[in-house]
Parts: sequence; structure tokens; C-alpha cells
Amino acid sequence: LLGQILDQWFESEPLKATLATDAVIGAMASPHTPGSGYVLLHHVMGELEGQRGAWGYVAGGMGALSQAIARAAAARGAHIFAEKAVCHLLLGRDGRAQGVALQDGTEVRSKLVLSNASPQITFLELMPQEQLPKSFVQRIQQVDTRSPVTKINVAVDCLPSFLAAPNTHDGRPLPHHQCSIHLNCEGTHLLHQAFTEATHGHPSSRPMIELCIPSALDPGLAPRGCHVVSLFTQYTPAVLAGGRPWDDQARNAYADTVFDCIEAYAPGFKASVIGRDILTPPDLERIFGLPGGNIFHGGMSLDQLYFARPAPSYSGYRSPVPGLYLCGSGAHPGGGVMGAAGRNAAQVALEDFRRL
Repeated sequence: LLGQILDQWFESEPLKATLATDAVIGAMASPHTPGSGYVLLHHVMGELEGQRGAWGYVAGGMGALSQAIARAAAARGAHIFAEKAVCHLLLGRDGRAQGVALQDGTEVRSKLVLSNASPQITFLELMPQEQLPKSFVQRIQQVDTRSPVTKINVAVDCLPSFLAAPNTHDGRPLPHHQCSIHLNCEGTHLLHQAFTEATHGHPSSRPMIELCIPSALDPGLAPRGCHVVSLFTQYTPAVLAGGRPWDDQARNAYADTVFDCIEAYAPGFKASVIGRDILTPPDLERIFGLPGGNIFHGGMSLDQLYFARPAPSYSGYRSPVPGLYLCGSGAHPGGGVMGAAGRNAAQVALEDFRRL
């Protein structure tokens, strides 16, 4: 249990709760859920520019990272088909992967196929299941993909000014504006309460909020004097109590709750909002192909990690289909913007390619 680990090392409840957010981020779990300590380890085990446990912002926004990878691949001769949805995997008579078919009818032939899609889309939607072992299909169907995350992107016409550290008269970003700001995290019991509400089908009345202002570090993301605010919030159930859908009324009601919470810390925030984009778990699934809205393509619980990710005997990036490899967050070691799964999968695929 994460709670026990934090109690051993720290006395300050706000500090413990702040650390606890990285143990439940993206997970339908509480700090008191067994195995939550690993999720914290997963988020701090890496490093950034030699600083252990650090994370960073991508200049130009997260899309700039994808564009940098694309440019590097194109420089080596890769052909990139953007905005071209894959319809299904092409299989030869021997059952080997031979490429992909796009929804416009185009067929892209290749000796190897690496899928960055989730295991659910890769194995349950893009290929006939009779081509796979029944036990494997059952395992993929049973992967826990519950997600508590609602992402809210906000455009504001001035920098938020927090009661704990008011802005200066010139309105320039202060050090705390350039970090992750955790709200409603004064105690781990608040996180547990927020989690409990969601397990009963109700969006948290006092949600956990991780607030970032990337434009404080990267002014090119917003017009002069304006800013973009990224809100990573939880807990929100994928299906509301009584089977109610996440319609516009439900989305806006939850976003209003989040904004009311921020307003209590930073008066004037609500008046500064000039636009907002609300992405609930079903929205994250529909738009980005995240199963259940899960940013890790599947829970980072102990029964879904290491040799069991995505399924026992298939943690080495190879799949039951020869020539098909899994290289996304659903593969070992799991989610997070680190590229480990892709790099490892590429090495395995290259080994097999040389044998071909």
C-alpha cells in the first residue's frame, strides 16, 4: 500500500498527498489500494537530462514530440500516412502479418508490422479472432482498462493568481507557474474520498486536480498575455450511476465543479476562462483509441505488469501472429512518455527481420 510507504518516510500530510497523486494518476485506484506503490515507482524511476525522477515539458506542445519522431523516421526513408485509419491487418496463408489495409482501400505491404495501438484494438478489432489462441483472446478481453481521468484543456486571458502566492504586478510567470500544481490534495484521505465516489458512479465532488500551465515556459503556445492551462482530473467513472451517459450537461456540470475548486485557490480564474475542452473517459476512448479512456492502454496493476503485460508468455513484444509486434503502452513496461516499449519492440523486430 502506498499509504504505508509514505507514512514510513514522511510526516507532512500535504507532502504525502502530493506524492500520492503519482501513485494513482490514470488509475482507478486509491492510495490505499494494494499495488498503488508501484505506480508511484513507475513515475519516478526515470530521469530527465540527468535529474532522477524529473519530468519535463515538450517545447511546442506534446505534438512536437510526435513530429520530431516523424522527421527522424522520414530522414531514414520512412513513409508516413497521416490521418489514414487502419481497417485491418493483412495476413498471409501461413498466418504471418503481411501489412495493413487502410479504410480507403489502400493496402500497405510489409514483412513486419508494429502496432502502437492498444492490445484491444490490435487483437480484437484489426484481425479475425480465430487467428489467435482462445486463451490469449480471453486474456486481452479481461484486461482491466478502467480509467478515472477527465482531461480539461483551458484557454485563459490572464495568468492564474493563487492565494498562497499571488502574482506580481507585471504578471510574469512565477516559479510555481512552471511546475505541476496539485489541488484538493491536502491529505491522502481526500484522494480516497474522491475515489470512493467514483466507484459508486458519481464524479468526485472534490476531484484531484493536477494543473499545468505549459505556456508559462513556452510562450509560443498562446497569444501574448494569454495562457493555456492543462487540467488532469480524477475521479470520473466511465459510466455514470444509473447508466446515464456523459452528455454535454454531465460534462459541463463536472467541469464547473473543477473550476469552482480552482476558484477557491485562485480567485478570478473562472472569469479568465475564454474556452474549454472537456474530455471524459468515453471521449478519450473515442478520439484517441484509449480503451476505457485509460492512458496506459490498461491498468498498471501488479497482475498486468512485467511478464503479464499484455498477456503471460507475450511480454516480449512478439504476438501470436508471426511478424506482428506490440510497441505501445499496452506492452512492457507500460505507460508514460518514455519510449521504452517502442525501443525494445524495435530491437526485437530487428532481430527477427535479420533472420528473415
